Amino acid sequence: MQSTSPETSIQPTFFDRDISWLSFNERVLMEAEKEDVPLLERLKFLAIYSSNLDEFFRVRVPSIIAINKLKNEKDDPLLQIREIVDSQQHRYGKTLQQSIIPALLENGIHFVYNERIPDPIEAEVREIFYTKLAGFLQIFRCSNDGKFFPENGRIYHAIILKNNQREEMAIVNIPSNSLQRFHEILDAGIRYVILIDDIIRQHLAGLFAPATIAGVYSFKVTRDAELNIVDEFAGDLSKKLEKLLAKRDYGFATRLLYDNTMPEEHIKKLTNAMGLGKVSRVAGGRYHNLKDFFSFPLRDPKFSNVKHNPVSIRVAEGGSVFDLINQKDMMLHTPYHGYDLVIRFFNESAIDPLVERIYVTLYRIASDSAIAQALMTAAYNGKKVTVLVELKARFDEANNIRWANKMKAAGVRIIYNKGLKLHAKIVLVQRRNEIKHAYYGLLSTGNFNETTARLYTDHILLTTHCDMLLEVLSLIKILIKRRKHFTFKDIDFDHIIVAPVNLKEKFLALIDREIMNATNGKKASIMIKLNNLEEETMIYKLYEASNAGVQIDLLIRGICRVVPGVKGRSENIRVRRIVDRYLEHGRIFIFHNGGNEEIYCGSSDWMNRNIYHRIEVCFPIYDEHIANELMAIIKLQFSDNVKAVTIDDQLNNRPLRSNNERIHSQEAIYSMILNSKMSQS
Repeated sequence: MQSTSPETSIQPTFFDRDISWLSFNERVLMEAEKEDVPLLERLKFLAIYSSNLDEFFRVRVPSIIAINKLKNEKDDPLLQIREIVDSQQHRYGKTLQQSIIPALLENGIHFVYNERIPDPIEAEVREIFYTKLAGFLQIFRCSNDGKFFPENGRIYHAIILKNNQREEMAIVNIPSNSLQRFHEILDAGIRYVILIDDIIRQHLAGLFAPATIAGVYSFKVTRDAELNIVDEFAGDLSKKLEKLLAKRDYGFATRLLYDNTMPEEHIKKLTNAMGLGKVSRVAGGRYHNLKDFFSFPLRDPKFSNVKHNPVSIRVAEGGSVFDLINQKDMMLHTPYHGYDLVIRFFNESAIDPLVERIYVTLYRIASDSAIAQALMTAAYNGKKVTVLVELKARFDEANNIRWANKMKAAGVRIIYNKGLKLHAKIVLVQRRNEIKHAYYGLLSTGNFNETTARLYTDHILLTTHCDMLLEVLSLIKILIKRRKHFTFKDIDFDHIIVAPVNLKEKFLALIDREIMNATNGKKASIMIKLNNLEEETMIYKLYEASNAGVQIDLLIRGICRVVPGVKGRSENIRVRRIVDRYLEHGRIFIFHNGGNEEIYCGSSDWMNRNIYHRIEVCFPIYDEHIANELMAIIKLQFSDNVKAVTIDDQLNNRPLRSNNERIHSQEAIYSMILNSKMSQS
């Protein structure tokens, strides 16, 4: 599946996108394997790995199958993927059973896993079954008519029953979608944690008497998540999307995951009962949906958020957030900084008598959104509020529709984005202000979502830079017109970088400048942090820069198709990946520019979808203090020798070994920001 360069049949020019993504998920698994990571965090990394893999089989695997059919290729495109996944899942099971579960026991927690329910808690387990579980169980007697339809991602028990000489199969749901997956029982100073899967298994005999239970095997089916939205410019897109969402969990099956102890004859009977004779079958363990480890009952050690310069917001008596931004540009680095200042920005905008208009783009709205509530209040208070909502944010469509309807009912002008997906993260407030500025902006690398702000590392610029914000306003006005083919010909973006308008050309030009400097014997370097790097034109340009002598440092969390360290092509390119407590999400672009660094942040990765098929905004950093802070952050991350790995030319995650000082970048960044706050206070 690798793409091979014309000059060599040995070394690929690009890593395969999907194999590279599996390499990222392996890095998540590596974090779960580390015994020096707190136990709950190790369980959460197992949960992240499982959740990621589920999404991969829902989103990517259907695309791979479809592309293979279009090409009419006979080779199985999933063979290499299955081999990698099988190997990783073996490591997953080994880590859980041989490392994490014994460590839990040492801490007084008996996690009942792959064992019979201990005698001391049997009575309480029986009580849980009859008082909390029994009413949710649905029993289906199997036949070969294909009438049983397993819902996407739901887990079930397939039960083999024997009654005299007759054998049949029944299916019982495991209602983890409706009930908590884990139950705690305290007995004699020991905390038992037990899965509802095993509580149900323990009591199946009573459901099927007088038949004898000859076997119990868990399974689940993963279904295609693609909505196949025809994004025409007529009709109510939200209504069309709601209808499609109702059908999402009924898409074609991409995977049957089953207990590997299940005999072949029973697997065939099960697939026939579901009408899934040709489904891709994947053998797994006794338990599925271990993404539920997110809710495992353990305390979670966390950093405390750093409030951003809490003294400066009281510069003048009765000072406001607008007074604060008037003084100078600011940048929040979440989750190290708390999100309170962002919420305060929206809240003050809702009640400030001088605020006239508010424009916001929303991609993923928090399920209990204080931001959406503030926008509704602003509309109640007579502000002209326009919210551009992206309804096609995968797996957040229903929540976005719900909030859009609520905001619309409150008087907010809702624009459902059509055509190119709107991924830009921008807020613009127009305010009558006799002192200095008319516009206040929030430009972010991440969504305006207070829930993810506690988990993702992002960067939010608060600015009154008039020329930059006027460009943002021009972009918003075009998007509001909702034309199928956006017209930007009358706008020159001198400050912001916008996809698909000038993003590729601008970044290519910035790389070319480094190439020219290197060719002229000057120092030249590029540092880029992204979630994903896929687009081939940008990668070829990085290869060209490497050959010219430009030193290139890439910090790529997920997909990275660059093959680093290849002589004559990429020997000056270094790729690193960080997986830690917080999800690295910010995008940062730093160009040496002869010693006068040019820095951009923004919403866009370098993927085909971001560059050509989405509206993205990247923005320059003009404030010297913010630029220095970002440089310090990125340098700490490139110096990380605890949570960082380097990606070699074989796509291996290689831990960094150093005799130098131990540098754990997320801890170091937190300390840096905390000390900066203290010095300012």
